Amino acid sequence: MRFFLGALLLLAIAAIAPMFVRLEYFYFAGFVVLQFIVLATAWNILGGFAGYVNFGTGAFFAVGAYSAVALYKAVALPLGLQILAGAATAGLLGLGVGLLTLRLRGIFFSIATIAITIILETVVMNWTYVGGAKGLPILRPTEIPLHFTNYTQWLFFVMTGIVLIAVAIARYIQTGWIGRGLRAIRDNEGAAECSGVPTLKLKLAAATVSGALMGAAGAPFAQYLSFIEPSSAFSLNYAVNALAMPIIGGTAHWIGPVIGAILLGSVQQIVTVTISSEMNVLVVGVMLVVFVVAAPEGVLGLWRRYVLKKGDE
Repeated sequence: MRFFLGALLLLAIAAIAPMFVRLEYFYFAGFVVLQFIVLATAWNILGGFAGYVNFGTGAFFAVGAYSAVALYKAVALPLGLQILAGAATAGLLGLGVGLLTLRLRGIFFSIATIAITIILETVVMNWTYVGGAKGLPILRPTEIPLHFTNYTQWLFFVMTGIVLIAVAIARYIQTGWIGRGLRAIRDNEGAAECSGVPTLKLKLAAATVSGALMGAAGAPFAQYLSFIEPSSAFSLNYAVNALAMPIIGGTAHWIGPVIGAILLGSVQQIVTVTISSEMNVLVVGVMLVVFVVAAPEGVLGLWRRYVLKKGDE
């Protein structure tokens, strides 16, 4: 109950924030951080809970983005329905990719997800209806919903809602029988299968949910930038960040990706403003190396090791 009350409180804060914070860049940068929270949470469902490292985040993100663009261009679909369509399309992609690749293990699965990203990017680059390799400018709707004064504030509010849904799903998965099954797969898939755990079904479910959430995160992308092109939608940075953030925060718990995304995403936005956006990849690399070496269990591991241990003493 406390979780859902907290979620409603955060949504209410996002709704009233424009009354107190007028600076548009706050919402522009905040949208990116919120987007990273969704991507990191989605990645952790398959990569953290089940131990299947997915380097194809950009593919699911872009499928959600381009599904929304195609429908917006065809029938001027509202943003909410664009997000649902993007999530459904990316979820089906996750299911299809799972059927093709989840029998592979370790590095072979990861390589397969990279290959799928390359294939889909090539297809989109030759799809002229959504701009192809040149990209496509997007005109935002002229009407801004509710009391928001600009469309970026509305997108910030919408992404806050997606974050809360993604985190609620990850929390439900972790605390239920699905999470226990996925952890058994991560620890020893052979033993889990021998014990009667439906390994393939659980992996397919995780891949579908993970893909759907990544697609939902990508659906507002074109509206956010007012432009879309394959090189930005399929960017490898999404895969790198979606992997790094759960590792930095801690993959064992649903809150870990949230912490990692807020920490790393905020640092990246500060570096973008103060130094250069070209430094973002360096920031990710340095922080990832530091945490892998000094705190393999992430921020949550440090918390358990030092804070909780001192409390017990």
